[in-house]
Amino acid sequence: MSDDPSTEPMRIDTALIRQLADLLAENELSEIEVEDGDRKIVVKRKLSAAAPAAYPPPVAQAASPAPGPVEPLATLADAVKSPMVGTVFLSAEPGAPPFIAVGATVEAGDTLLIIEAMKVMNPIAAPKAGVVRQICVADAQPVEYDQPLVVID
Repeated sequence: MSDDPSTEPMRIDTALIRQLADLLAENELSEIEVEDGDRKIVVKRKLSAAAPAAYPPPVAQAASPAPGPVEPLATLADAVKSPMVGTVFLSAEPGAPPFIAVGATVEAGDTLLIIEAMKVMNPIAAPKAGVVRQICVADAQPVEYDQPLVVID
């Protein structure tokens, strides 16, 4: 056995590495580094960068059961937009019916959906009374600030 410590294999603490990886995921970090004497552990992960102007395509909605002329949708510029970055939920809890559906009538102040941001559930209310023409997001989808959520006319 050599007296030179650089020739000895490195002892890896897999439990510590798992804890560091969990911290990365929980806190949405891209890198974490720990030093202990001459030992240094760096754990990295790739994060996908979302372009602020690029929104996912609108969710396809079921066709109305009543035949008739197709009404043009309001532009997404007129949509209720996200006031924050977070994750959108279309119902109060998993398995519950959604707050709204295309074609439903809403009153000003009705909850349209919830955005979870930093473990806080933020209800997003209808700014006006009207009919839901389009739901632009999917359940459990991440959303950006100012992203179109719902079109109401």
